[in-house]
Amino acid sequence: MRMSDPARAAAPVRGQPLEKSPDRIAGMFDAIAIRYDLLNHVLSGGSDWYWRWRAIRALRLEPTDIVLDLCTGTCDFGIEALQRGGVARVVGVDFAAEMLRIGRDKLRRRGLWARAPLVRGDAARIPLADRSVDAVTIAFGIRNVEVPEEACREMARVLKPGGQLAVLEFSMPTAPGIRQGYAWYFRHVLPCIGRIVSRHSDAYTYLPTSVGSFFTPAEFTGLLERSGLRQVRAVPLTFGVVQLYLAQKG
Repeated sequence: MRMSDPARAAAPVRGQPLEKSPDRIAGMFDAIAIRYDLLNHVLSGGSDWYWRWRAIRALRLEPTDIVLDLCTGTCDFGIEALQRGGVARVVGVDFAAEMLRIGRDKLRRRGLWARAPLVRGDAARIPLADRSVDAVTIAFGIRNVEVPEEACREMARVLKPGGQLAVLEFSMPTAPGIRQGYAWYFRHVLPCIGRIVSRHSDAYTYLPTSVGSFFTPAEFTGLLERSGLRQVRAVPLTFGVVQLYLAQKG
């Protein structure tokens, strides 16, 4: 990506190599787990609730549905599927043990534990049978997977025919002015607040770099199609800061 002015120079560098081994990513998220939910709400200005609601609404889930919430973290997306989506069961999978512990506590407080087993596992090797779930959700986790192509194939594998996929992921806005302002916030304000609140020096420096090096919306929709999914589309949310990717199993 060519940079022609100081505002553009603040943008994350696309293609910058990142070390995303499962052990490193799990350790990083475990270290910030206790403050993770607070930081999500603060740094997004509360928009994270809206993004998850849009995704659940788009899926049009049924009361009998079983949902896989991949990279579930502290289970916010899974809780949304149970409470607003009204589904029968959510299986949450993540490889960060401390995040899952907090997720279990949240489920117990809401009386949802019996309907939402949480499993420690890798998105590239989902511990579920072929064609076993009606929907897959994943919020802000696919870019942290070491080989996203493997995770996409796995998501397609576990979906039943006609099953649906909803992926929320950060993106770089394309509108002039918004892109520059967002890049400045992402590179300077967000890491500073993240370090102060989380007391972790790397996690919120990693975030803008990982977003900048992730697929463009066109590239990621192409990847989902090559993984065996159809009716793939990207829906920009909040001026393109987030993309909601929707797809269906053929």
